[in-house]
Amino acid sequence: MAKIEGYEMPDELYYHTEHSWARVEDGNVRVGMTDFFQQQAGAVVYVDLPDEDDDVEAGEVCGKIQTRKWIGKLVAPVGGTIIEVNEEVNEDNTLINKDPYNEGWILLIEPSNLDEDLGNLIHGDKVEEWIKSEIKRAEELKAQGGGGE
Repeated sequence: MAKIEGYEMPDELYYHTEHSWARVEDGNVRVGMTDFFQQQAGAVVYVDLPDEDDDVEAGEVCGKIQTRKWIGKLVAPVGGTIIEVNEEVNEDNTLINKDPYNEGWILLIEPSNLDEDLGNLIHGDKVEEWIKSEIKRAEELKAQGGGGE
């Protein structure tokens, strides 16, 4: 697992620019929010998740995650059919903060166009450059008095 300026970013994951992650598991894709998101957003207090059997497009907003600071959007990193929603996250929203890459996963998607969708996500050597640019952007927003704080 790579740790980039205090943010854990597992090497095997694919990342959407809106800070959702994708992990391929037996042909399906598990989805959650990144450590960067949960650290920047703060304590999650409410999640609005889609239903199982809903179809989503890659890049589509399919849920909302509310923290004490702001309401963030859950963006599907890949398109397909939602085959499972993590009900434990509904019952204990803080799982997203406590364990964003394991217990705090959010959706399981049966992908419809996996190879193409994964090709549009951030992965491998590109992750460090991307997360550093996100850190810089967050610092600039804070300096301007924005950034949801």
